[in-house]
Amino acid sequence: MAEKVNNFPPLPKFIPLKPCFYQNFADEIPIDYQTLVRRIYRLWMFYCITLSVNLIACLAWWIGGGGGTNFGLAILWLIVFSPCSYVCWFRPVYKAFRSDSSFNFMAFFFIFGAQFILTAIQAIGISGWGACGWLAAVTFFGTSVGAGVIMLFPAIMFTLCAIGMLICLIRVHRIYRGGGGSFQKAQNEWQNGSWKDPPSREAQHSNFSGNSLPEYPTVPNYGNPWS
Repeated sequence: MAEKVNNFPPLPKFIPLKPCFYQNFADEIPIDYQTLVRRIYRLWMFYCITLSVNLIACLAWWIGGGGGTNFGLAILWLIVFSPCSYVCWFRPVYKAFRSDSSFNFMAFFFIFGAQFILTAIQAIGISGWGACGWLAAVTFFGTSVGAGVIMLFPAIMFTLCAIGMLICLIRVHRIYRGGGGSFQKAQNEWQNGSWKDPPSREAQHSNFSGNSLPEYPTVPNYGNPWS
C-alpha cells in the first residue's frame, strides 16, 4: 500500500507548515456512509463560516452602539472553535465510521452534543456571549436598524447550524445503535488502547493472509442512514 501523506488542512506551499491529518472519504469511509460523513464535514465548514459572519455582525453591533466585549469574544470563538470543532467532533466521527470505533462514536456524541447546546445558545443571542443571535438582533433594532439587519444573518445561520447538528446527531446515533454499538465496547477500546489510532479498513484486511477474508465485514452494515 502506498504511504498516506497528510493532506488536511490544504495549506499553500509557501507556508512553512504541513497538514496535520489525512482525509479521504472515498478511500477510508464505507460507501454507505460517505454521504453522511461528507455532510457532517460540510456542517463543520458552515459553522466556521457562521463564526466569521458573526464576527462581522459583532463589529457592526459595536459600531452601532453596542459593547466591544461581544466583538472580542467573537474573535475568540472564531479562533478557538474553528480548529477545535474539527479536531474534537469531526475527526472522532470520521474515525468512528472509518474503523467502527465505539470509543470515537462516544466521543462524538458527547462533544457534538455539547456543541449543539452551545450553538443553540448562540442562536438565541444572549448579550455578552459574543454571538449575534435572535435576542441581540431584534432588541438592537431600536438602537440601529442597519446594525440590526446585519446581526440577523448570523442569527439565521446559527439556527440552521443547530438544526443541522441535531439532525446529524440523531442519524449517527440511530446508525450506531442499529449496528449493535454500546458503551461497553467503548470501554474495551479504552482499556486495550485501540482508541488512540484505530486501524482503517485496509489495515484490518491486511492482517489476513491468503485469498480468504474474514467471515464478517470489518465495518458492519448498519443499513441506509438516510432511510
